[in-house]
Amino acid sequence: MAIPKSSRKIFRLDSFQVPQAARAEFLARVRQTHELLRRQSGFVQDRLLEKPATEGKFILVTMVEWQSPESVALAREAVAIMHRETGFNPQVFLARLGIEAEIGNFTEIET
Repeated sequence: MAIPKSSRKIFRLDSFQVPQAARAEFLARVRQTHELLRRQSGFVQDRLLEKPATEGKFILVTMVEWQSPESVALAREAVAIMHRETGFNPQVFLARLGIEAEIGNFTEIET
């Protein structure tokens, strides 16, 4: 039985390759963002996953599960407001720290 598109949860999966020297600053920012996300309507759960450092970099994967596409849109706006209010530019931040990112939203498929 297929999952109807209208009731599919959304999973935001982001993967970051982070230089070891940038680990503490990066994790502080990720934790701040996730604290905000946890307070948003439609939030289900989140995870911060780490692969130990190799060649001076570690990989951090973040996962946030949302009830619906609408909850993702509202959360995106809440994050944008936080960034504006704090003068934070994610692209500049990642470039300054030498972090490579792969980000995207995923939906569950029938197994």
